[in-house]
Amino acid sequence: MSRSETTRLDPYAMSCRQLDDAAAHLDIEPGLLERLRFTEREVTVNFPVKMDDGSLKMFTGYRVQHNDVRGPFKGGLRYHPDTDLNEVRALAMWMTWKAAVVNIPYGGAKGGVQCDPKKMSRAEVEKLTRRFTWGIASIIGPERDIPAPDVNTGPQEMAWIMDTYSMLMGQTTPGVVTGKPLELGGSLGRFEATGRGVVISAGRAARHLGLELKGMTVAIQGSGNVGGVAARYFEKAGATVVAMSDSGGGVYNPKGVSSAKALACKDQYSCLLGREVSAEEISNQELLELEVDLLAPCAMEGVLTQANAGKVKARLVVEGANGPTTPEADAILEDKGVLVVPDILANAGGVTVSYFEWVQNLQNLLWSEDQISLRLEEIMGKAMDEVLAIAQEKKVSLRTAAMILGVGRVAQATRLRGIYP
Repeated sequence: MSRSETTRLDPYAMSCRQLDDAAAHLDIEPGLLERLRFTEREVTVNFPVKMDDGSLKMFTGYRVQHNDVRGPFKGGLRYHPDTDLNEVRALAMWMTWKAAVVNIPYGGAKGGVQCDPKKMSRAEVEKLTRRFTWGIASIIGPERDIPAPDVNTGPQEMAWIMDTYSMLMGQTTPGVVTGKPLELGGSLGRFEATGRGVVISAGRAARHLGLELKGMTVAIQGSGNVGGVAARYFEKAGATVVAMSDSGGGVYNPKGVSSAKALACKDQYSCLLGREVSAEEISNQELLELEVDLLAPCAMEGVLTQANAGKVKARLVVEGANGPTTPEADAILEDKGVLVVPDILANAGGVTVSYFEWVQNLQNLLWSEDQISLRLEEIMGKAMDEVLAIAQEKKVSLRTAAMILGVGRVAQATRLRGIYP
């Protein structure tokens, strides 16, 4: 679902408001708070791509680096028609807090190209990817800024970025990106990491409420790298996925939707509803308002707003997407007693296993899938426990608690490093 289908919002203003909410519970000097609000570097590139029909088309791309006091910049790269600089600024800031919440040594960055890859051929997407990589090559690198997949990008796009960057450097440099194919230095478990992290977080949150995932009904907005994977892991945990969606709409069956059949239909026919899928068609908006135990928005930001938050019937919301809930919606959901597991915690599985991949690349190691699964469970579980403890101690929402944890760690690292010169 694009932001044009919901409410136009300023994601950067939303991220700054969340920062201020956390800062109210922290003893942060005004000057330091101002530094945390600003991005360190913003690069806009306008570049031509030769299309299949021989014409030249101009595209605009962005790479925003928010803060690197705790380590190299890290963040995804998305291809979407609605991508703009303010969106990428917000996403970069959220990445800084996300890495700090799970306590891995990264700073936050994000990138995007304003395009619709669904209306482009694979050859055109490859040319776009390589040309964009050329445009930002001077500010990325294994020890500087490491892109990863995000909306409408995946292992193949990361392979093209790695190859282009390697050609520019004169040597194969697998550590420049994460989320690569296994054959090029990718990590076992990376593709599933974000969706799996959503389910790990959901399980911990459910137990906090005295519930178990087994037997719960789940609605998932999104069916890509996050939503599609999460659906499979929810089913493995014994939950019933009753609804799924993509940008074109959703499917619903109160007795359960087979995620395998729905995703296979999407792969073959570019939609979730086919003859093999026993379900009725619903809109993305209707999906958000279903009578379910757990709602997982795993698509785009700003889908839960002041206009529809009061209609949410789920007891638990687990944010697989970045920024799916506006501050106004947050307040409404809190008043309703809905527990919201925030994005900077719930979807941190992706950046965590990206870190594992990066470490393996830098040290020429290969970890087993069992090693990665155990480490992911340990890191996500510890972060969830720390956030829950802060929320209970300070009597705040999980979002504010996660922000207190992440912002506090970045602020302390900034104090320790000092200001040069």
